Amino acid sequence: MKRFLPWIIGAVVIFGIYSFVKGINNTAVTLNQTVEQSWGDVQTAYQRRNDLIGNLVNTVKGAAEFEKGTLTAVIEARAKATQVTVDPANITPEQLAEFNKAQSGVSSSLSRLLVTVEQYPDLKANANFLKLQDELASTENQILTARTRFNEAVKPYNTHIKTFPNTLFAGMFGFKEKAYFNAVEGADKPVEVKF
Repeated sequence: MKRFLPWIIGAVVIFGIYSFVKGINNTAVTLNQTVEQSWGDVQTAYQRRNDLIGNLVNTVKGAAEFEKGTLTAVIEARAKATQVTVDPANITPEQLAEFNKAQSGVSSSLSRLLVTVEQYPDLKANANFLKLQDELASTENQILTARTRFNEAVKPYNTHIKTFPNTLFAGMFGFKEKAYFNAVEGADKPVEVKF
């Protein structure tokens, strides 16, 4: 029996190390999938907004003639926002900043459009426009919620791969830190409304 004792101890140690490393990897994979799902939810919320913008623009076009520059800005901002893509497996702060910048352009253009519309009482009373305004407000809330949940999903993932001893193995398995959504530059200042 004494002859097999070193083999048994060795097998137990190897199995323990295997289980430990497997646990680190599997937890990181699970948390990474949660981050990717949350990113999909963010993209879905932004896609909903982009889809609604077309309807809003058509409603506004049909109900009032106003500054073409404002309408053009909304259409161009939407086009730019749909061109920026982010790979959820390799979200970097730079990619997130570019995505954020494109989406803030849409928000800014929509704000100008909605302020311009305030000058047209007939359009404000239009049931279709009011419905679309409500949908846009709801969508902006969904975007906020999706972004918040994304950050909530990133935190445990980053914590898991950055804590010791997980950090030793996370890099070997290809797990990298994910970026958080941050406010766009200038978001801390009040929006300037001009008539």
